[in-house]
Amino acid sequence: QLQASGGGLVQAGGSLRLSCAASGNIFSANTVGWYRQAPGKQRELVATVTSSGTTYYANSVKARFTISRDNAKNTVYLQMNSLKPEDTAVYYCNAGPTVIVARGAFGSWGPGTLVTVSS
Repeated sequence: QLQASGGGLVQAGGSLRLSCAASGNIFSANTVGWYRQAPGKQRELVATVTSSGTTYYANSVKARFTISRDNAKNTVYLQMNSLKPEDTAVYYCNAGPTVIVARGAFGSWGPGTLVTVSS
């Protein structure tokens, strides 16, 4: 199971770095995705990174968020800068084949980590 951490309360314009840690070597051969779910909204894809390092970002976070991976540590990070109140959500991570990650078609999710951005 993947464990997301690093969330918290931050003022608008601030930064946070989220971590996604895995037990076992799940990341090296898989695409990893960060997702978020705001209150009353559906879960959405935020960013992905493939096993070769290719990244994707949702338009809403492009140029503000950076996804990176450290396969040796079995950890994927999401650096979030210039945070906005609309970034407030529970953030989740998951890993699998690229097509599965793109669709968020997972049968199970970890507990996520809450990010709250105050105005």
